[in-house]
Amino acid sequence: MSPPPPIPDLTEDRMLGGRLRLMQPASGYRAAVDPILLAAACPMMAGQTVLDVGVGTGAALLALARRVGRGRFLGLEVRPEIAAIAHRNAVLNEIAAEVVTGDVRRPPFPPDSVDHVLTNPPYAAGGTPPPDPAKATAHMEGDVDLKDWLRGCLYLLRARGWITIIQRADRVDDVIAGLAGRCGAVSIIPIWSHAGDPARRVIVRARKGVRSPATLHAGLVLHGTETKYTDAAEAVLREGAALFLDATDRRRS
Repeated sequence: MSPPPPIPDLTEDRMLGGRLRLMQPASGYRAAVDPILLAAACPMMAGQTVLDVGVGTGAALLALARRVGRGRFLGLEVRPEIAAIAHRNAVLNEIAAEVVTGDVRRPPFPPDSVDHVLTNPPYAAGGTPPPDPAKATAHMEGDVDLKDWLRGCLYLLRARGWITIIQRADRVDDVIAGLAGRCGAVSIIPIWSHAGDPARRVIVRARKGVRSPATLHAGLVLHGTETKYTDAAEAVLREGAALFLDATDRRRS
């Protein structure tokens, strides 16, 4: 048996206005705003179970735990050295979370077993991978394409459960295609860097096994100036506010 990969050199970062401490590799992929936005869009309520597929170092899962408080928080990560960091981050933040090493195509959880799935799949379907292997794994699809990734997520999600996805805006059609016929109540939330810019990210939220119509939300503008967040973005990124969870979303949960 080969030895486990070494845990890389780490730095400690603060998120949610300092309320979330996150150890991350000093080089390679590093969590920024995307996982916080992903957590903010998940309609999880206290007492439910959520699984973050591709949990990485745990930023989205732990940010969601900070907002919701009581529940069961699970993470799935293919890289054992990164799963170990996610576990360490849960302990660091005194959050009870279980992080398991495994492949989304052969998940080590029973089918139809979670109320919510969070996921930040690799963004790129092709092109030249980054030279850093960890960053390449995080950004490039590799052996698992988006369709297979979403199939694995939906396999684990119970009927009428919610899946929340963040992806590049130019791949929203691939996300919708991966959910077609299996999910309804689709919400699309564009994320703009600045007002008037094309959206570079999109959050898609959908419910398994329902036929409710889709909703296109107004979206979120991150920056009012080159360096300053808008008030709406500050509420999400610094204060941990929910993102487009209205009374209808909460009743559906």
